[in-house]
Amino acid sequence: MKLVTAVLRPHAVDDVIERLQGVGISGGTTTEVQGFGQQKGRSESYRGATYEALVPKTRLEVLLPAEEVEAAVGVITATASTGKVGDGKVWVTDVSDVVRVRTGDRGAAAL
Repeated sequence: MKLVTAVLRPHAVDDVIERLQGVGISGGTTTEVQGFGQQKGRSESYRGATYEALVPKTRLEVLLPAEEVEAAVGVITATASTGKVGDGKVWVTDVSDVVRVRTGDRGAAAL
């Protein structure tokens, strides 16, 4: 099992989820986050002072069988890419076990 995590522009997430569902990936979790990278944040003014604020992003996490990872990463990158700095990042993490709370199912049966 693998955890695919993507940090994306907020406006891209609905399209990404729709396309993931189109290839049979039916579940995931999103979280509103803030960050910085090559974009360097954005400048904001408050009471006459200018400061760098973090950029709003959305973190999407999808737990998958290993054989579905390449398809998911391909869909995410193709859908979210604008070709500009700030499109986001995708990374894949190994997951040793998962348990469905409701039933106690473990491993692939819990997905």
